Amino acid sequence: MTDKIDIQKVKSDAEENFRCGNFYCSESIISSIRKNIDPDMPEAFIAAASGFPIGVGRSKCMCGAISGAIIGLGYFFGRTEGKDPKVNKTLELANEIQMSFQEKHKVSCCKILTKGMDMASGEHKAQCIQFTGEMAEKVAEVIARELNIETV
Repeated sequence: MTDKIDIQKVKSDAEENFRCGNFYCSESIISSIRKNIDPDMPEAFIAAASGFPIGVGRSKCMCGAISGAIIGLGYFFGRTEGKDPKVNKTLELANEIQMSFQEKHKVSCCKILTKGMDMASGEHKAQCIQFTGEMAEKVAEVIARELNIETV
């Protein structure tokens, strides 16, 4: 794991992953976390994020950028043993991520966030790139804060 996190690089790499079509929102965030924070993160985490874009499996429910950020949190703070109480901290951090999004955008539902937008349009893609960057930035800030990693 890195000893310094460049928050803006995490954000810009996530945005670029989506912009150039490499990955969707949730995958872009995990890919950027892996590249910029923990290169030892198994690539399987990117694959684990593949079902979350477009509001979880194209259902247009919760924004995939939120999901990607929360998957990233789980990698660093989640539990692997049953009844491990550290799940409570993970839930607290996940709520922080989700609430930061809702405070800015009022809702986390993809269907509402993209209402009236053509899924293939520039407006829709631009908004999703913005949300992806925003959530990548927020999760990087939380990871840095909670793990006492210096930011640059």
